[in-house]
Amino acid sequence: MTIEEFFKANNKAAIAFSGGVDSVYLLYAACSAGADVKAYCVRSAFQPGFETEDARRMAELIGCEMKLIEADVLSDERVASNPENRCYYCKQHIMSAISDAAHADGYDLICDGTNASDDADERPGFKALKEYGIRSPLRECGLTKEEIRKRSEEAGLPTWDKPAYACLATRIAHGELITEEKLRTTEKAEEALQKMGFTDFRVRMRGDSALVQIREDQHARALDMSERIETAIGGLYDSVQIDEKPRPLR
Repeated sequence: MTIEEFFKANNKAAIAFSGGVDSVYLLYAACSAGADVKAYCVRSAFQPGFETEDARRMAELIGCEMKLIEADVLSDERVASNPENRCYYCKQHIMSAISDAAHADGYDLICDGTNASDDADERPGFKALKEYGIRSPLRECGLTKEEIRKRSEEAGLPTWDKPAYACLATRIAHGELITEEKLRTTEKAEEALQKMGFTDFRVRMRGDSALVQIREDQHARALDMSERIETAIGGLYDSVQIDEKPRPLR
């Protein structure tokens, strides 16, 4: 089944929308197929402000209505305590909020942007998707991340080369309490690196210190600019270290 055929057969759907590569292409494909769709974006403490703004811009570019939903994920101790399966509990909150809003608007089918490259065994959030009956058309139609980027570029979507982004909670080690203060510190640090021209990195919290991890294509530049990086974000942490080796980022 192609993605076009999916939305011809399922021509009324709510889209869980983040403004990232996958959900943007999914929304674009649904609208291009002539389906009755609406985007639902959840804002929580785990998302930096730029992600919400990216989602707004992309929904507007595609020409689809977007509803913004607030979710207080840190009010759940199972999330804030940051266990290994934190993503499962967080995804429960997000999908519950989207389901309630979508059903109230008359949408029975809810889709998300999980693709065929995503490994279900490594992501606790998949369990929550199944529990809420969320469909993943990109995955069902066999579309990999590489293919989605290719199609997005062909469609003129500016997200085609957008770096993958994991929520701010992933910067805090499992078992360490997640607080609003830690998340905002991380957001400020990563915003500072973005202003310096870096696009694919993570600032991990290690106690009161920061470990900056950067992909290979930007790693040498980061090492050359280590003093500038330490100056830019040093006031937020007791110490700042750039990982000596480039790392795959999640």
